[in-house]
Amino acid sequence: MQQIKIEQRNKNLFEKLFKLSENNTDIKTEITAGTTTFMTMAYALIVHPLIMSASGMPIGAMTVVTALTAGIFSIFMGTYTNLPFALGPAMGSNAFFAYTLVASGLTTWQEGLGLVFVSGVIFLIMSFFGFREIVVKLLPKNLKIGIGAVVGIFLIQLGFGSAKLMDLSKGKIAIGNLKSPETILAIVGLFIIAALIVRKVKGAILIGILLVTILGIPLGITKIPTSLMSLPPSIADVSFKLDFSKVLSIKFLPIMFVFFVGDFFSTLGTLLGVSEKAGLLDKDGNLPNIQKPFLVDAIATIAGAVLGTTVVTTYVESASGVAEGGRTGLTSVTTGLIFLTALFFTPIALMIPAIATAPVLIIIGIMMLESLKGIEYGDFSESFPVFFMIATTAYTSSISNGVGVGIIAYVFLRVLIGKAKEIHIGLYILSAIMIYYFIR
Repeated sequence: MQQIKIEQRNKNLFEKLFKLSENNTDIKTEITAGTTTFMTMAYALIVHPLIMSASGMPIGAMTVVTALTAGIFSIFMGTYTNLPFALGPAMGSNAFFAYTLVASGLTTWQEGLGLVFVSGVIFLIMSFFGFREIVVKLLPKNLKIGIGAVVGIFLIQLGFGSAKLMDLSKGKIAIGNLKSPETILAIVGLFIIAALIVRKVKGAILIGILLVTILGIPLGITKIPTSLMSLPPSIADVSFKLDFSKVLSIKFLPIMFVFFVGDFFSTLGTLLGVSEKAGLLDKDGNLPNIQKPFLVDAIATIAGAVLGTTVVTTYVESASGVAEGGRTGLTSVTTGLIFLTALFFTPIALMIPAIATAPVLIIIGIMMLESLKGIEYGDFSESFPVFFMIATTAYTSSISNGVGVGIIAYVFLRVLIGKAKEIHIGLYILSAIMIYYFIR
């Protein structure tokens, strides 16, 4: 009887915090969704530290910082916004930081962190005064709807690359090695997950990840760890090491601009794309209270720089949790708690091979293409920028590039067909900023 009372009290607490009934979900669904998001994001624990090590930062400390930032700010996102978005160090920004800035000799990693910190402060100021929300409202409805497909195409490409179904090594897109055990296992996983989804099996994506991970053991793809637990190394070597000496230099303003624009449009694309899939957008394609996740994103970047990492952003892999039914902040809180737990169980977390999550990214990407049904195909001036945006994302592997090109294409086409007066002055400014971003 006492146990029943405790369970009911916990249920009421979760209901009060996350409004589960209002969002047509429950505790089990949200926890499953959060676990799924973690599994699709777990690669960051390996990839991010390896990339950052190119700048001279120790891998051990960076692994801990990765888990800390993903854990703390996913929980912050969940409790503050009640949205199913998880955060972590941004892929793309880390490569720019490690290779373009530091490895090339342009800055030290300490100076690079100073630049990231200041760009985060700019994010925060824009979020606090609602500038980022204004930008979102300026975007045409069809572009906002199309961003869901942009995220979908990006996920599909990530999945094809991880599964080795796509080969980019020869400077062109080619079919991968279909005889590879990894690729064969990824294809098997793809159809297993697809079949489970068609059969409406609860937790289909999570089950698929676990099955592929297990099947990979006899093939030597899944590596069994020698130990289940490990104590996290110190982060003292990378935390609180910011150097602001380059911040006041005019020649480094474009670098902060790159961090800013890249993070802004990547986050924007993820928020709108994943929210569209979750049914969280209003009739105009806007996410209510979008300033809240933007604010979390900005604070995460500032704190991340202090801890010793590059831009922290909302992860597109949050779509996997949404596909499992995640609709509230309990999903991202679950993801965050698992990341923090992974600090001590890193060997287990790292067992999940990229091949196990590749089919998930492909499946979720395909499901997100559903947003295209809302595009006004009868008006080519509306549909052309959307498909141009999708094509750019597909061929440049960048959500930021895709959204930027979509904005420019929309403005240019409207001007050419004599509808320049219909365009808000803010869109002209935004388009000019994106042109500078591409030609800088």
